[in-house]
Amino acid sequence: MSIKSDRWIRRMAQEHGMIEPFAPGQVKHAADGHRIVSYGTSSYGYDVRCAREFKIFTNINSTIVDPKAFDPTSFVDVEADVCIIPPNSFALARTVEYFRIPRDVLVVCLGKSTYARCGIIVNVTPLEPEWEGHVTLEFSNTTPLPAKIYAGEGVAQMLFFQSDETCETSYRDRGGKYQGQTGVTLPRT
Repeated sequence: MSIKSDRWIRRMAQEHGMIEPFAPGQVKHAADGHRIVSYGTSSYGYDVRCAREFKIFTNINSTIVDPKAFDPTSFVDVEADVCIIPPNSFALARTVEYFRIPRDVLVVCLGKSTYARCGIIVNVTPLEPEWEGHVTLEFSNTTPLPAKIYAGEGVAQMLFFQSDETCETSYRDRGGKYQGQTGVTLPRT
């Protein structure tokens, strides 16, 4: 298994639609010229952007968080350029980018240092071979203060690992429950 470079990522995105929309280089400035948290192709990965759709966790109903019986009323839906996450809480979002993962590739996601240095942790499970969809992102605010997430800017880096052989059973073959997801997707059983 080997990690893939910027050249491989560009080729796979442009020739096979692996990432759409796709930024072939690092974007560090908005259209108006102000600096943003970068996104796009890096040396050995791709920095994804956060869309304007957020689900902010709230405990106004004194709900127990249960992955087998998740209560959707535990979230407040927000569509905005900025998401404010309450102290010691979390929010769900999704990537701007839609992914189509090749059968011999596994993708691992890591948070960007800009957010990590502010106590904001990004969690994403691996993108398995032949999974496709918008990636649901989980942002944990580990601080005792409210925290901001910026839509349209970089929030996490995807690392692509290509195997020497093709897997026997892909995510698509298994009929994975998150296959083809669009929008922010809550837990399913």
